[in-house]
Amino acid sequence: TPEFLIRRALLLFSILLHFCFNSKTISSEHAATSTLPAAFTDLLPHFLVEPEDEYIVKNKPVTLTCRSTPATQIYFKCNGEWVHQDDHLIERTIDPATALPIMQVKIDITRQQVEKVFGLDEYWCQCVAWSTTGTQKSQKAFIRIAYLRKNFEEEPQGKEVTLDQEVLLRCHPPEGVPPPEVEWQRNEDVLDPASDPNFFVTADHNLIIKQARLADTGNYTCAAKNIVARRKSPSATVVVYVNGGWSTWTTWSSCSAVCGRGWQKRSRSCTNPTPLNGGTSCEGQNVQKSACVATCPVDGGWSEWSKWSACGADCSMWRSRECTQPAPSTGGKDCQGLDLQSLNCTSLECPQSESPPLSTHGAPLQPFSTERFCVTCTQGMTPAKYHREPKNSHLLTIQPDLTSTSTSYQGTLRSRHDTVGKFSMANGPLLDPLPNGSHTLHNGKLGADPGEFVSRLTAQGYFKTLPRDVDNTSYGTFNFLGGRLTLPNTGISLLIPPEAIPRGKIYEIYLTVQRKEDIRLPLAGCQTLLSPVVSCGPPGVVLTRPVILSMDHCSDACPENWAVRLKKQNYEGTWEDVLLMGEEHPSDPYYCQLEAETCRVFSEQMGRFALVGESLHMGAAKRLRLVLFSDAYCTTLEYNIRVYCMDDTQDVFKEVMQMERQLGGRLIDEPHLLLFKDSYHNLRLSIHDMPQAHWRSKLLAGYQEIPFYHIWNGSQRYLHCTFTLERLSLATCQLSCQLCVWQVEGEGQSFGLDFNIAKVTPPALAPTQPKGWAHTALAGPSAFQIPYLIRQKICSSLDTPCPNGADWRMLAQRLKLDRHMSFFASNVSPTSVILDLWEAQHFHSGNINQLATVMADIGKQEAMIFLVSDGEC
Repeated sequence: TPEFLIRRALLLFSILLHFCFNSKTISSEHAATSTLPAAFTDLLPHFLVEPEDEYIVKNKPVTLTCRSTPATQIYFKCNGEWVHQDDHLIERTIDPATALPIMQVKIDITRQQVEKVFGLDEYWCQCVAWSTTGTQKSQKAFIRIAYLRKNFEEEPQGKEVTLDQEVLLRCHPPEGVPPPEVEWQRNEDVLDPASDPNFFVTADHNLIIKQARLADTGNYTCAAKNIVARRKSPSATVVVYVNGGWSTWTTWSSCSAVCGRGWQKRSRSCTNPTPLNGGTSCEGQNVQKSACVATCPVDGGWSEWSKWSACGADCSMWRSRECTQPAPSTGGKDCQGLDLQSLNCTSLECPQSESPPLSTHGAPLQPFSTERFCVTCTQGMTPAKYHREPKNSHLLTIQPDLTSTSTSYQGTLRSRHDTVGKFSMANGPLLDPLPNGSHTLHNGKLGADPGEFVSRLTAQGYFKTLPRDVDNTSYGTFNFLGGRLTLPNTGISLLIPPEAIPRGKIYEIYLTVQRKEDIRLPLAGCQTLLSPVVSCGPPGVVLTRPVILSMDHCSDACPENWAVRLKKQNYEGTWEDVLLMGEEHPSDPYYCQLEAETCRVFSEQMGRFALVGESLHMGAAKRLRLVLFSDAYCTTLEYNIRVYCMDDTQDVFKEVMQMERQLGGRLIDEPHLLLFKDSYHNLRLSIHDMPQAHWRSKLLAGYQEIPFYHIWNGSQRYLHCTFTLERLSLATCQLSCQLCVWQVEGEGQSFGLDFNIAKVTPPALAPTQPKGWAHTALAGPSAFQIPYLIRQKICSSLDTPCPNGADWRMLAQRLKLDRHMSFFASNVSPTSVILDLWEAQHFHSGNINQLATVMADIGKQEAMIFLVSDGEC
């Protein structure tokens, strides 16, 4: 057929061309490839390089390349038409590995060619390769004219937004080929959403600022670019403003009149937050005035002298008087003169020879023995209850060493026959001992007038800031034997180790927790109050070794998230940083052991303390306790649920429970814990899934919100919000719903509530105190697990270093206190400090047998430690 003849002619023509080409190549290459492989005539050509898509930028032509082997001819075809042979640039080579011929062809495509034929439509080219066996076609390469128009289809518009508001800036870039890439700039700097997650660029090139910050104020530009050009939109100005908010009112100033009618005022400032960038200022008054009447100063007057006491064993008798007729008040002067008188006397009780002293019943007093931890007290004084009933079936004990006067406590505790039985502190914080070295001790149980002690303390110059809150104050009188003060249900206690008070001194010591609104702590930046503010004193007393103050804290269990500081208030009222956790020095008078929920402060000085944390990054979190209350009885259609949000410390929880008990509220669910992160986001609370047929919410908004800084600052005792619900019928008594609590942009929690509102339930009760906390003050041996003489034997045995490490270091390791080794080593007696810490950690819960086992494991048999039964104690 004609078609067959044409194909045969083309094949013969290609063979001829191939023969000519090979002959030339063989002669030029010295016959290196004169013999072709036998399979050459059976191979179809395949492409080593195929033409690819190209863009024509302005008037610069583009080059298309095609390479094939084995090939005798290669020609380009563009838009269905063959390109003229003269427009081809041909190059022939031989593959050195296979000896097959390689043919490469290039052509140039100009802008005029594309526009002339197809205008702005797509223009394509492909190449065709021949061999002795047949032909092959390459892929199509499309040639497009690149461009980028000047005008944006949609430009970003400026906005004014409040802090934390979401911002959307739209941008539709100009039309272009290839499609332009889009980037956003703020003040000429490129924004990178990968490094700042607060920015997000959508698929259609819009910019979203998730929560506007003050630093996000600026000029925003949308920029588009491709291989042709770069275009920028007009700048859109975003202003992030802050509306002003009132700070809390300051405390009322003192009355302007010294005596009589006057004025007092309080103020607040528009700084919570301060208005910025055109935000509205606060509305209302920044100063309030109120009339007041100042009580005129009343000078103190002495009461009548008490009756003379009975003649004592030291041939002396006593009488006393009080500055209470009247007591000094409102700046009045204290009584001048002595409040205690003594006279020599004679009676049958006076020793006429070297016979031992007699008790009030005439019997000789027995020397102190560790087999009985009690001291005979004379009439007219409440005993200090040195004897402790054994908690377990065994106790640590040793045989008493009565030959050493420095380690045994002999004699009686003598009291005066006045009704109060306490020393006056009008002459200073230190109390002198009785003439013969005896000491008067009192337990910490409040008497008929518990405010008398606090009132007397606040009469002193420095103690005028001490609150008259007897429920949150404990006191006691202590000597060198030490003791302990506790505030029940608060987690706050003060351990006074033996020998902390110098021998011959008697101190009347108090412990109190301050109300947060009464204390102004200087917090700045990311700082927050992590603990209650606790006072112990008097501050001027001299201590020979540190006392241990224990209190709760509410930081998370990640110390790397915090820079924790111990703050102390000086005599001028200024708060000072006295310790930074992790940077303690052995010479410091303070040391702090931070546990998961408790901190224990070793202090050589009394005073007012607080634990302040500064978050190092946004991962830091405070533990919050969420507590739900409602009215104990509901007789109306309205029903209120109060949700308290407070720091997870026992003192705040105790205060809320006491307040709800007064309000007649009832606890409707177990307290829940929530980690509140330093992310500047508020806390939101909402109620869901109520049965709509029986209940509805009377709130206008879908949720309630507590500002971040109100929680993070920690200066308020507790925060709460009230959900007011309404039942559609008085017959509806069952309420089931979901309470959702979450931090904006953070994780949240959901709590299911299901209870009967008509069920008669008792109001909220104060937390029950643990067994053994009945007395807020314990003096002498009754305050400690380890008997005094045994303690001295342990210290003398373990303080001396041993080559095999069987000393205080091994004791610290066995008690899991080895992280404080450097602090223990900085003390004269490391063992005594370890035992002090063990006492502070295990009061009411320590197992004395376990301590004995640890000592036996260490191998200190010379400490004379052994177990005895209850009957032997």
